[in-house]
Amino acid sequence: MEQPDIALLYVEDDESLSYVTADNLERKGYAITRCVDGVEAWEHFQNNHYDCCIIDVMLPGIDGFELATKIRKVNTDIPIIFLTARTMKEDKIKGLKLGADDYLTKPFSIEELELKIEIFLSRSKKDDSNSKPLAPVKIGNSSFDPVNNIIIFNQKKQKLTVRESELLFCLVNNKNSVVSREEILEKVWKNSDFFISRSLDVFISRLRKYINDDPAIRIENVHGVGFRLLEK
Repeated sequence: MEQPDIALLYVEDDESLSYVTADNLERKGYAITRCVDGVEAWEHFQNNHYDCCIIDVMLPGIDGFELATKIRKVNTDIPIIFLTARTMKEDKIKGLKLGADDYLTKPFSIEELELKIEIFLSRSKKDDSNSKPLAPVKIGNSSFDPVNNIIIFNQKKQKLTVRESELLFCLVNNKNSVVSREEILEKVWKNSDFFISRSLDVFISRLRKYINDDPAIRIENVHGVGFRLLEK
């Protein structure tokens, strides 16, 4: 299904791979901005609108991790997919901590990349089309706004990424009850093979950091089962 209005920022310093991948994505109807280094990509990002970023980790100028960090500081919602020849779990975890949504190891199939892009874009469209006036939810002494992806405690606002907000929403909807890892992966990540247990733990750690100042709530790890949002 073609996506004529979807703009993708694609950053890859291997020009042969970049050309082939961009050509395939353009055949699907996407508008591609193709960059060969992080500096060029950052300039384009600051001056244009994009719906998804596909970033190689090993880049000249500004590497993929640094580029993603810059992007996340100005846009917490845009999906970021890392591409890399690295296979170490530590690199995947680092990418997640920086706010990546997914991670593909080279060599990858263009069909797999296209599928992941479509999943993120369809989720965004679904969120937009089903947008409803959900009132902020009170949890502990904090206020959680699932529409605008914000937690407020003592008038201090913490912006969440879309995935962080979806995860917190899942826990809030089951407040004081255990939510299994399997249920979380199904509801939030649609059972993506990318999200191993350690990956989910990274997102839980980020949420714990965000709510750490509020003594009335905490996220408990139920060993071997899942997680529970406890409210005093």
